[in-house]
Amino acid sequence: MLQGKTALVTGSTSGIGLGIAKALAQQGANLVLNGFGDAAGPLAEIRALGVKAEYHDADMSKPAQIEDLMAFAAASFGRVDVLVNNAGIQHVAKVEDFPADKWDAIIAINLTSAFHTTRLAIPAMREANWGRVINIASTHGLVASAQKSAYVAAKHGIVGLTKAVALETATTGVTCNAICPGWVLTPLVQKQIDDRAAREGIPVAQAKKDLLGEKQPSLQFTTVDQLGGLAVFLCSPAAEQVRGVAWQMDGGWTAQ
Repeated sequence: MLQGKTALVTGSTSGIGLGIAKALAQQGANLVLNGFGDAAGPLAEIRALGVKAEYHDADMSKPAQIEDLMAFAAASFGRVDVLVNNAGIQHVAKVEDFPADKWDAIIAINLTSAFHTTRLAIPAMREANWGRVINIASTHGLVASAQKSAYVAAKHGIVGLTKAVALETATTGVTCNAICPGWVLTPLVQKQIDDRAAREGIPVAQAKKDLLGEKQPSLQFTTVDQLGGLAVFLCSPAAEQVRGVAWQMDGGWTAQ
């Protein structure tokens, strides 16, 4: 479905980003990966799917490095056809205790970076009259939780950005949508579970059930493969009139 097209996924050396990158590669897209850590493994995984893949280590809090990333993608493959804004960080604290530098970093990486990648990708998408911008938001783009003021603000902002870009591209072959996952069992969430088990002196399985029970009625994690499948759908012809949505994949979290 995506043969000959190029996808750029930010924050894609692990977790949700890598899962979405793999799903797009399985549809024939060449990939530009981005993120911290060793990229050799993720690159090998993508290339094993029979597509081309490159890596750029842009720090998504720095606009100049984002411009380098987008120029690198264009030089490598011509243009970005599918842009997945996934890079994100988290910090948890009460608003009165929230470090200002942490606030600035979360807004920069979780929200402002998506503005920069999108503004740089849209011109070539318009020219080709085809493109997909997929923003990985969160249930926290729709509802809030305590002690996550910066993350909630950034993710609400991503949903707003998604709607604005969707309206600006509404008469073109370019679409912009957001995916809003609930709990996904990434290494970051597994650490929260392990910490909770240690703190409360309970088995890991019980800590996992308790975590889900607080928010996610299905009592099951959303999987990276499910998120990848939704991203593929949003790239498909069936999704041509899906524009400006914030699509929950949260086991019923936001239905409550």
